[in-house]
Amino acid sequence: MSIDATRQRTIGIVGLGLMGTALTERFLEAGWLPYIWNRSPEKAKALTDKGAVWSDDPLAECSQVIISLYSGDVVDEVLTRFQNSLHPEQMLIDTTTGDPKQAVARAARLRQLRVSYADAPISGSSEQTRRGEAVVMVGCDTEFWEDCTEIWPVLGQRAFHTGGCGSASQMKLVTNLVLGLNRAALAEGLAFAEGLGVNPAAALEVLRGSPAYSRQMDTKGRRMVERDFTVQARLSQHLKDVRLMLEAAAAASLQLPLTETHRQILEQAEQLGFGDQDNSAVFMAIQNRRPALQG
Repeated sequence: MSIDATRQRTIGIVGLGLMGTALTERFLEAGWLPYIWNRSPEKAKALTDKGAVWSDDPLAECSQVIISLYSGDVVDEVLTRFQNSLHPEQMLIDTTTGDPKQAVARAARLRQLRVSYADAPISGSSEQTRRGEAVVMVGCDTEFWEDCTEIWPVLGQRAFHTGGCGSASQMKLVTNLVLGLNRAALAEGLAFAEGLGVNPAAALEVLRGSPAYSRQMDTKGRRMVERDFTVQARLSQHLKDVRLMLEAAAAASLQLPLTETHRQILEQAEQLGFGDQDNSAVFMAIQNRRPALQG
């Protein structure tokens, strides 16, 4: 990627949710000038106060654009809105966790306009991303991968080129499956400990030092013990991803029995009103199920 050293590097960022906001802060810290846009403009003020630039049309102003939205359907909606601003040689890096089939179809449509597209979902919460601890998976051709070597370290601590477009979205579903089940297993373990009369904070300390350890104990354990579900990654967002996993598995004639149970637990958490809270609130759904299981 050729950059004029006399000019500040610019990057477009579309979507200022938890992840888009964290990514904007990362680019600011790395010395880039982000041109930002969001469907709700009021979310931009804290970032423009830090040096980002609001843009009514970042796809017209930037040759490289980061997309960070709720779902693949929303990505298509936003790209349709800005379709007249797309231009040849433009590079779109989509960090949205979405349907791999949609990513492949989207890349094909954009290719007709000579616009390059990569699915590049991020594994990690918004807080982990802000601290530079996340992992990015990238589905694109080799030329795209090499042209964006200065971008990948901003997105995450490690970047994996998983293959062609769509492969990263597939890999993100795989990682989210294991991550989510680790989190649910921790929630069930802490609920089990508490139900037996074991202090859950003490149980968490033992679990961290045991072969049962997973990183979720560091990132979500205290939240579960203290019932602190201040959002870093929304529970409903993960439920959306779990449904995508089950759809992809069904299309491949696979069964995911643990993930199916996880879906039911997350749906119960939504019914209890925890959908917009942190995904560690899965603990509350498991606690709510416990009396029925005992009966």
